[in-house]
Amino acid sequence: MNFQWYPGHMTKAKRQMQEDIKLVDLVIELLDARIPQSSRNPDIDELGKNKYRLILMNKADLADKDATDAWTGFFREKGYFVVSLDARSKNGMKAITDSIMEVCKEKVERDRKRGIKNRPVRAMVVGIPNVGKSTFINSYAGKACARTGNKPGVTKGKQWIRLNKSVELLDTPGILWPKFEDQTVGLKLALIGSIKDEILNTDELAIELIRFLRNQYSGILKERYGISEEGELSQVLLCIAESRKCLTKGGELDYSKAAALLIDEFRSGKLGRITLELPDHYRREKDV
Repeated sequence: MNFQWYPGHMTKAKRQMQEDIKLVDLVIELLDARIPQSSRNPDIDELGKNKYRLILMNKADLADKDATDAWTGFFREKGYFVVSLDARSKNGMKAITDSIMEVCKEKVERDRKRGIKNRPVRAMVVGIPNVGKSTFINSYAGKACARTGNKPGVTKGKQWIRLNKSVELLDTPGILWPKFEDQTVGLKLALIGSIKDEILNTDELAIELIRFLRNQYSGILKERYGISEEGELSQVLLCIAESRKCLTKGGELDYSKAAALLIDEFRSGKLGRITLELPDHYRREKDV
């Protein structure tokens, strides 16, 4: 299965971000805690190379906690400030302002020495589609400032949001990059919903998810659906269809309905806390 999605509005959004980056002190990059590496747009490092940086690993409530801790250590070793959070429940939000002030303390001190008081830190919020940027901004602000939706492409243009006297945020549309060199990255992005579902083969996507879960989270499908995880991957999906009574109008097992159900239950956390990738050093330690 080949994954690629780069609609025209993303090219326009990237150009706008290249202009707007001149206006900000800090780049806040939201990642999906289930795929912290694959949800990093490689263009962001170039875009924000001369700016302060803060990484927020959102949707941490859906991710494996041990894996999230490992990723936090991984990024901190590379010099990033990192906070893991669940923007929907506001879990972890209290640490954000302190983290922003810590990241930008040189800028704040420089302003103070120049006699500049109460000039807010201006931050650009960036990330791939459906990573939760608008939900984060609304939770942080305590009010509905940005449009949200559980699908990619809700934010279409830039929005400045004044949060308090200390921080202003610039919301930006979610953008991917023109070509995925590694198609496993595209697969992971598709699984978390960052690629438009309408262009995907949901049946094949579900099969790949079953393959991963069987290898890395053995027993989770058995526990959720009361089925055997043995045998052909397609047979496992049919067992899920039988367990959840996914039927066609003619009463046959509906393969595609079961595929959509499985993917939805993964995305919503009903299968449990699952992380699709690990830092290399963590994987080696676990393998020992």
